[in-house]
Amino acid sequence: MKKIKTLVVDDSAFMRKVIGDLLSEDPDIDVVGKARNGMEGIEQIKKLKPDVVTLDIEMPVMNGLQALEVIMKNHPVPVVMLSSLTQQGANETIQALEIGAVDFIRKPSGSISLDLHTIGAEIVEKVKAASQVNMMRMKQTRVTQTRPFPAQPISSQQQIPPVKPVVKATPEMSNQAPATGLRGDRTNIPNIIAVGTSTGGPKALQILLCELPESINGSLLIVQHMPAGFTRSLAQRLDSLCNIRVMEAEDNQIVEKGCAYVAPGNYHMEVKQQASGQFYISLNQNPARGGHRPAVDTLFESVAAVQHPAKHAVIMTGMGSDGTVGLKALKEKGLVTAIAEDESTCVVFGMPRTAIQTGLVDKVVPLHEIAEQLMLSLKR
Repeated sequence: MKKIKTLVVDDSAFMRKVIGDLLSEDPDIDVVGKARNGMEGIEQIKKLKPDVVTLDIEMPVMNGLQALEVIMKNHPVPVVMLSSLTQQGANETIQALEIGAVDFIRKPSGSISLDLHTIGAEIVEKVKAASQVNMMRMKQTRVTQTRPFPAQPISSQQQIPPVKPVVKATPEMSNQAPATGLRGDRTNIPNIIAVGTSTGGPKALQILLCELPESINGSLLIVQHMPAGFTRSLAQRLDSLCNIRVMEAEDNQIVEKGCAYVAPGNYHMEVKQQASGQFYISLNQNPARGGHRPAVDTLFESVAAVQHPAKHAVIMTGMGSDGTVGLKALKEKGLVTAIAEDESTCVVFGMPRTAIQTGLVDKVVPLHEIAEQLMLSLKR
């Protein structure tokens, strides 16, 4: 079997050695080179033609984001970013995924992580997964940016859209009649849309959500496989680009029409229903399913359990089979429509493929057509 040629790019000699040693321990991976900054990395890519690159974000001469732009434009190769756990690191990671990185790895304790060996298995797994990515599809997946990604965090002096207060479910609500007026209109949810995605998902979500109108007659509940600390940055980024409101979900939060809720990293997300009929979000840290928390199956099964005549499921790019078990539960309870992303646009055709193989998917369409198919389904 051909080994996965991997290039390690990091400004720290210690980190280059540790990452290189961790990857070299796997018999399927061959570390063919190392580079100290983005500029050296680009030269090494041209020379060594690696199958996968691990790329640090914070580097001198040319940082990871600058290098990634050049790599994606001139030398497209699967790239796995290394990110810090800071808020700025999370924002930069989301930007890297938008530019074209396949996935990312969190450094457990800062730029020089002496305990990097604790996530050695994750590094190996993500490099192997990245080697299977179809870069031609990555390049074909274009996103429409309606607002540039800020180079620095927004200061308190800058103008930002006002954030509406989160309405929380309370025990008293269970015995109340549905709310009236504006909030009542927003909490009357004609359609529940559950979305699941993984590798390649942040860019796919941007394309899907940016094509949905503010007046969408329903609410979206989204599981994107992503660790704690990064889903909020993802939600904030999507919210800045889309017509609908996008937010990281909170426990006991009332679900409102025209909004999309992203499951927070390290929490399963479920939708539940008050006696009044209002839907709300419930978060928990039950055991991971198939290695995932949040899990698409958990979300889908919770949607299947609530009483609602119009439920919809969307499964997009991702490794593995998360969502297939939940899809079966949804169909058993009378799901209206299931849409899966077509292989032609999937970064990784894993989750959609296993869903399609059940015979329960109603529409299989390229990424750019999912929003249109979804809107047609909501009108039925």
